[in-house]
Amino acid sequence: MRRHTLRTTLTLCAAAGLAAAVMPASAAAPQAPPASEVVAVDCAARGQDRPGDYIIACGDGNNRLTQLRWTSWGPDGAVGTGVNVVNDCRPYCAVGTFRSYPVTVRLDRAEVWKAQPDLRRFTELTLSYPETRPAQATRVTYPLPG
Repeated sequence: MRRHTLRTTLTLCAAAGLAAAVMPASAAAPQAPPASEVVAVDCAARGQDRPGDYIIACGDGNNRLTQLRWTSWGPDGAVGTGVNVVNDCRPYCAVGTFRSYPVTVRLDRAEVWKAQPDLRRFTELTLSYPETRPAQATRVTYPLPG
């Protein structure tokens, strides 16, 4: 019986060692990003690098960016294009219609992110509309969460 237990123990140890050796590098413990990395903090307080979608109106989701494509991203700012999807809130927001507007997006004013001091976060988002602009868009520059 003791011989069987020893063989089982050795087999399990060998299997564990083999599993560790073939584990993909992506499954290893995450490394801290470089201090120069800049993120856009979303409504859920997560830092995102070049997000494809981004909610501007965190409270109700009535203003968001979709189909984002970034042409530049760095500590001095980020520039991209996408679609601003905005609820027209007619006659009121709960039954309004979401309308889409092509937009150029600029992220600026990177600061150290207090929640993760090894990262910097953009603090300002500016929208430029090359075509039509939503009638209710009273602002085109927004402070970002974080």
